[in-house]
Amino acid sequence: MAAPMGTEAALPGGAAPHGNFPDYSRFHPPESRVCLLPGALLGRLFPAPRGPRPLLGLDVGCNSGELSVALYKHLLGLDDNETSSHQPAVGTDLKLLCCDIDAALVERAKQRSPFPTSISYTALDIMDPSARETLSSYLTRFGCSSFDLCFCMSVTMWIHLNHGDAGLVEFLSYLSSLCMYLLVEPQPWKCYRAAARRLRKLGRNDFDHFRSLAISGDMAEKITQILTKDGAMELVCCFGNTSRDRSLFLFKSTGVTGQRGSNG
Repeated sequence: MAAPMGTEAALPGGAAPHGNFPDYSRFHPPESRVCLLPGALLGRLFPAPRGPRPLLGLDVGCNSGELSVALYKHLLGLDDNETSSHQPAVGTDLKLLCCDIDAALVERAKQRSPFPTSISYTALDIMDPSARETLSSYLTRFGCSSFDLCFCMSVTMWIHLNHGDAGLVEFLSYLSSLCMYLLVEPQPWKCYRAAARRLRKLGRNDFDHFRSLAISGDMAEKITQILTKDGAMELVCCFGNTSRDRSLFLFKSTGVTGQRGSNG
């Protein structure tokens, strides 16, 4: 999934310096992640009656939307050939907001979406504090101050490479304050080296922060430490590894409960 970083066009050989690959789903298909998630996950996470408002989800770095749609279908128990005319099998209304800074990819996602009334797309840089008002405005429409579930799939590396250690920590801190549950797929350190190598092969400068990163090594462990620091979130479980050796971790906020609006 492309990171919400940069609008520069993808370079030859897949060396998009901000992760905004135009054909990302071809070499990292949604099925490799979705198959790891339990089919009844929403029911397990939200067993109590929800009242009149829907569950609210946020997909950070949605690229052209293929994984967003696959997650939506899987969570609601919809078959691959089902569209917005079908009722979710779990009887839960889910609204999903998907963001990416690459406006061209977001526009493609909008045009291809089979669920235009349930899945919304917006182009924004989540590292820009002023752009975050878009997310706040979306929540306000439902009388809420946070999302029920947030997806951060293969995004952390691009934030880290382009904003450094401080940027990664700030990004994860912001996400932990924004949702009740957070599903994260961190890229391992070998992906950092591969991304830097692709840029060098094209004669490009290294990522600004690559050689100065103090947070390195086992990135899954480091990201878990950041998210659980000061009790902001707790690790619920790891759903396993994808075919590309990337783990899926589910975290739960220890402080967002009770901030969900009158219908929560």
